[in-house]
Amino acid sequence: MEYKDYYSILGLERGADQAEIKRAYRKLARKYHPDVSKEEQAEDRFKEVSEAYEVLKDPEKRAAYDQVGAGYHSGEEFRPPPGWDAGFEFHGGGYTEADPEAFSDFFESLFGRAGGFGGGFGGAQRRQFHAEGENTYAKIAIDLEDSYRGGTRQITLKHSVLGPDGRPQIKERKLNVKIPKGITEGQQIRLTGQGEPGVGEGKPGDLYLEITFNPHRLYHAEGKTVYLDLPLTPWEAALGAKVQAPTPDGPVHLTIPANSKDGSKLRLKGRGIPAKEPGDLYVVLNVVAPPANTEAEKDAYRQFSQAFEFDPRTGMGG
Repeated sequence: MEYKDYYSILGLERGADQAEIKRAYRKLARKYHPDVSKEEQAEDRFKEVSEAYEVLKDPEKRAAYDQVGAGYHSGEEFRPPPGWDAGFEFHGGGYTEADPEAFSDFFESLFGRAGGFGGGFGGAQRRQFHAEGENTYAKIAIDLEDSYRGGTRQITLKHSVLGPDGRPQIKERKLNVKIPKGITEGQQIRLTGQGEPGVGEGKPGDLYLEITFNPHRLYHAEGKTVYLDLPLTPWEAALGAKVQAPTPDGPVHLTIPANSKDGSKLRLKGRGIPAKEPGDLYVVLNVVAPPANTEAEKDAYRQFSQAFEFDPRTGMGG
């Protein structure tokens, strides 16, 4: 996927203020509008201009785009780093006159089909009554163990505001958040009254936090199910063994069946994420052959090869 330089598309420098962005968009939208333009590829250019304006007109999207795209140039290979939007607070937002379906894969990889970060909150609507504060949204990353135990964590959220010069500025705020035991990735925590302040007597909006898990060196979760890759020696897999394996709840003793194959799974019922109906934990067996560095180790492998009439390539031909 190629990086899109939205500033270049609108003919602007990165330091342009919001008024300059609006003027540039209006000028180019008139020039390339497919109903009136006679320019070549007018429709494609109009879509590009509309997409660029969709991001740069919004101080929150613009600040996030500036942050994740720092150092990239138009046309360069681009992949948003995992969790790039974690901790970034944003509001519900509308579209320009552009058709949302016309936005590029680059836009969707950052903001989702409906304009919210990562696609998770794009459908959020602005409040009907202007006196009430808007709801705000953010992703936060927690450890898998937090889901097993619950507890209170302090988080830092970033949000953007327009400075006196008309350019977005990133501000931070800290909140103590109660993590419910058994929460899974993609679920939301609602903090009542922590969204946008209301106007006058209007009540504030709510803050919705979408949960993601930090990468873990041992486990990964899919919904309520947790997976652990467990290394085994070839003799443990072939002969069977009793081994100790870690779990987020503490170590357990496992019986490895004889003649276990690499990739086989052992199911530990109910030891996944402890939701209302707990998930399972699957131990995935990973057979690891030791290296043969010394003469004694090489002799052991030679004896091993002579003891078996085994060819793993049987049936492949040649």
